[in-house]
This record gives sequence, C-alpha cells and structure tokens, in this order.
Amino acid sequence: MSWWGRLLGGKSRNDVAPRRVDYLTEAMALERQGDFEAALTSYRLALRDQPNDPKILLNIAIAYSRTGRLEDAIRSYRKALELAPEQSGAHYGLSFLLLKRGDQTGAVRHLEAFLASPAAAGMEQWVGHAQQTLAKLRGDVPRAAIEGETEPGPGA
Repeated sequence: MSWWGRLLGGKSRNDVAPRRVDYLTEAMALERQGDFEAALTSYRLALRDQPNDPKILLNIAIAYSRTGRLEDAIRSYRKALELAPEQSGAHYGLSFLLLKRGDQTGAVRHLEAFLASPAAAGMEQWVGHAQQTLAKLRGDVPRAAIEGETEPGPGA
C-alpha cells in the first residue's frame, strides 16, 4: 500500500488478519447437501481445531453412519461419550449401531442411558422409539406389536 493510502487510514494486505474457516459450519452445510464424504473431511478439520469437542464427534459419527462406515461411527460415538457421558444423542445412535452388530447388552445399556438423560425429554419421537426397542429387547412387548417397525433417529 502506498504512503498515501496509509495516510488516509487504509490497510495494507499485511495488516489484514487472515480469516479462519469455520469447518464445523461448513461440514454441517455439506451434510445438508448430502455430500457426506466432504462433510467428514470438514468435520475432521474442525476436530483438529477442537479435539475434545463431543458435538463434533457426534456429528462425525452420524456422517459415518450415513456412509455405511459403522465401525468408525461406533468409535466416534464412544469417544464422544468418553468426553461427555451425558451426550444423549451419542447414547441413542450407539445403541442402534450396537444392535445392528448383535450386541444386545450394549444396546440396552445405551438405550437406558439415553432414556435417563434429561436431554431426552425434548426428543419425544426418539424417546418413544427407544422405549419400544428397549421393551422389545427385554421381551416386554409381544413381537406382533412391533412388526414393521422402522428405525427413526437423530441421525443414527
């Protein structure tokens, strides 16, 4: 920048601070567009900036689930729960992945944790599904009452 520009209060290229990319916002936008692979890349970059953020790990787990990478999703859910055991969405998502893997004991444990969470109170649709699934796993519901059940969920 010329001395005249500086005199008038302008800023040179060197005076302007570089903007950091908000990788989390970018990842969520990519996920809404259905580009889960690109979203995963952005989530990983967001995690690099904030390595102990359980919400980023939860979003990564959901994206892994949507791309069929269930073992990676399970690892991400577990890491999120290590950092924030009260993370109800991680309990919910993990429970159904464990169920798909045949781990009924683990699924029951995480369904119970989800239902015990105060955050579950605002998630009536998923609470009902979790209660129904838990009753099924415990043998409390006749099989005919749950035939044709689908698996709704907050991303899992």
